[in-house]
Amino acid sequence: DVQLVESGVGSVQTGGSLTLSCEASAYTFGRRCMGWFRQAPGKEREAVAGIVPDGENTYYADSVKGRFAIAQDNAKRTVYLQMNSLRPEDTAMYYCAAGRRPYATITQELEMWRMGMDNYWGQGTQVTVS
Repeated sequence: DVQLVESGVGSVQTGGSLTLSCEASAYTFGRRCMGWFRQAPGKEREAVAGIVPDGENTYYADSVKGRFAIAQDNAKRTVYLQMNSLRPEDTAMYYCAAGRRPYATITQELEMWRMGMDNYWGQGTQVTVS
């Protein structure tokens, strides 16, 4: 059974920092792309940051490049999202997501993860920047 357990809910002032964590079940971690999506009220869900299983390739939304960083700890089966220089527009529910299946190339797998149509999802954690 695939489980994604998120932590790091919080409120922070503009310019502050926050770290989100997502612990994955052994089946998922190290086998599939993982990362974070977010959805603000009245807006579509968007991919924020993703990482491939070996950690060698990452994806960042343009809006967070240079401010957010994704990393993984293999021993803890955990993916982290370090968020710096937070802005009010970063306020959203953040969801950990992991791809469900492999694809022919890791590039395709990351792209499918980014599209968000075939992922496992965590329960979500609220981030509020004021």
